[in-house]
Amino acid sequence: MSVRELVVLGTASQVPTRHRNHNGYLLRWDGEGILFDPGEGTQRQMLRAGVAAHDLNRICVTHFHGDHCLGVAGVIQRVNLDRVPHPVTAHFPRSGQRFFDRLRYATAYRETVGVTEVPVDGDGPLAVTASYTLDARRLSHPVESYGYRLTEPDGRRMLPDRLAARGVRGPDVGRIQREGSVGGVSLEEVSEVRRGQRFAFVMDTRLCDGVGELAEGCDMLVIESTFLDEDEQLAVDHGHLTAGQAARVARDAGVRHLVLTHFSQRYGDPDEFERQARAAGFVGELTVAHDLLRVPVPKRR
Repeated sequence: MSVRELVVLGTASQVPTRHRNHNGYLLRWDGEGILFDPGEGTQRQMLRAGVAAHDLNRICVTHFHGDHCLGVAGVIQRVNLDRVPHPVTAHFPRSGQRFFDRLRYATAYRETVGVTEVPVDGDGPLAVTASYTLDARRLSHPVESYGYRLTEPDGRRMLPDRLAARGVRGPDVGRIQREGSVGGVSLEEVSEVRRGQRFAFVMDTRLCDGVGELAEGCDMLVIESTFLDEDEQLAVDHGHLTAGQAARVARDAGVRHLVLTHFSQRYGDPDEFERQARAAGFVGELTVAHDLLRVPVPKRR
């Protein structure tokens, strides 16, 4: 049975707090695990969340500020220690290659697993698999930063009433899905488009075109909301978003489930992020993330 869920490993911006670890987010997508922005302490958070190194297939780093990448060293060494039996691919801004190299080889260890580096050079696709296409979009931050988006290919949903009306039954249902037609009946006559699911991960950035492009039509958007709206100028100055800005992006993009995260240590009441997001007009599912939370990707409509 396929599982699609977000496992939140950490939610703090800049520095960890008593209750929030540095960033870290695992997306379980069917049989694959994609780890986004492993900050300091991610390896321990994985243990607490029941996530094993064997669960990881990709590591995606948005940019090279410490709260988004200091955990890379420990995670890669754990992948090698546990002798993960499948390839692991790492994506990160190519401009930060020197930082990735330092993290990957921060200490002495025995390499037993091939970690394939596929750096991000600009907007566009990074990987195409049977269950998704992974794309990157440039964001607006003091250092080069990219957001990531998974798009599942559209499929077909079989319609029982149309199948029955055209006499397609039993093994022929499978045949028409594989071959496109059976006995003069086409697949299009007995099915409809099943829209593929979409997931986006947007971290440190000001408002920019890339934010909206990543969010457009997403079933789930994980997005930073470092500041509350009253500190919008701080957000602009430091290359971040407020809760209201993030919510308006989600509202305008038709996002179904909005996950807010990456909170400044200056705020003590996480409920205020939800209040401001709702005040900005977002009416879909809304989660203010906390460490070790699991959030299922919404079921298809």
